Amino acid sequence: MDRNRIKKLAGDPRFISGIHNYCDRWCERCPLTHRCLNYLLSEEEFADPETRDLENEKFWEKLGEVLSDTVEMLHEMAEEAGIDLDAVDATESLKERKNRRKIAENRPAVRSARAYGKMVNQWFDMANILLKEKETELLEKARLELPNIDPAGEAADITDATEIIRWYQYQIYVKLMRAFQGKEDEAEDPEFWKEFPKDSDGSAKVSLIGIDRSIAAWDRLRGHFPEQESELLNILRHLDRLRKKVEKEFPEARSFIRPGLDNPEEYGEGEA
Repeated sequence: MDRNRIKKLAGDPRFISGIHNYCDRWCERCPLTHRCLNYLLSEEEFADPETRDLENEKFWEKLGEVLSDTVEMLHEMAEEAGIDLDAVDATESLKERKNRRKIAENRPAVRSARAYGKMVNQWFDMANILLKEKETELLEKARLELPNIDPAGEAADITDATEIIRWYQYQIYVKLMRAFQGKEDEAEDPEFWKEFPKDSDGSAKVSLIGIDRSIAAWDRLRGHFPEQESELLNILRHLDRLRKKVEKEFPEARSFIRPGLDNPEEYGEGEA
């Protein structure tokens, strides 16, 4: 990693500062990867397929290199800003973070998000045979070439809905954890945060986006599997209650503006 090059790129107007901080990490579906420095660097650092494989030793070697370089850069930036990182009580800081994590984990919304992750696994484990039967049914429809029937389109819709559900399954919980821990941090200096958008609201918004998209995806599956009406409605009700809990805890989250993602026109882009 060329640290001087990274510093230079960070000032390049092609890249939107902070765009990766409040995204859902689904780069394959993002129309703004060309404006994301984090994406560019990740593609460069992990260009070798072996470095993208978690089971391969090269992945961990490369990750170690990136982390080491990142730590060195942080120390350089802190030194330039006149901050002595060695003066920070790491033990006390770690203890404080653990306490805040424990508090966040016990929030009703976080517990609900964790329960949702388990509900997703339970449904797909139960529906495994059902999904295989649907696959057989669609293949038969395709073979028969029935008029006004689009088995390929139906299969694509089921696949897309499933991918969306699986993508946000755990991310909702992770983003909520960050939101609640951030809320604790912000409470220490409320006057400061009056002047800036709150990180907790940004993280909560990403969580809400995941909930919204998951609700839409489950509703699409409900149309394909009417025999699962009761089970799927139960999941949808759970997500709706979770959404309301998050909106109550973070009333400003919906209005949080994520750089580039919520205001692409300000960066010369169309609707994201």
